[in-house]
This record gives sequence, C-alpha cells and structure tokens, in this order.
Amino acid sequence: MDNQSLSHSKYNCTYHIVFIPKYRRKVMYGKLQAEVGQILGKVCKMEGVTIIKAATMTDHVHMYVSI
Repeated sequence: MDNQSLSHSKYNCTYHIVFIPKYRRKVMYGKLQAEVGQILGKVCKMEGVTIIKAATMTDHVHMYVSI
C-alpha cells in the first residue's frame, strides 16, 4: 500500500482486525455470513476506512484495513 501524506508527514496506517463470536462458536453461515460482510462494509465506508482484504469464516471475520 502506498504512503499517504499530509502537509508535513507521510504515513501508512494499516490494521489487521479479527472479530470472534463468544466462545468461538461456528455461527456464521450463508445468509448471516453475507449480512456481516455487508454491515462491516457499510460501517467502513461511513467512517472512511478502506478495506484492503476481508474474509468471513464460520467462526471469525478477518479484515485488513487502511485508515
């Protein structure tokens, strides 16, 4: 990812975020899996966060984002 810049600085701020249900239960299948992806996409868009990579598994969600 390229560095972004302000008037006196350059930065590259990325985060690896993992969401895990309580007790890592395997609850995200089919429709719920798609809804979770859409909701997280909308929230990131509203907050100005760029999703570089994202994956929804049955028991967790991985996101690699840039702010």
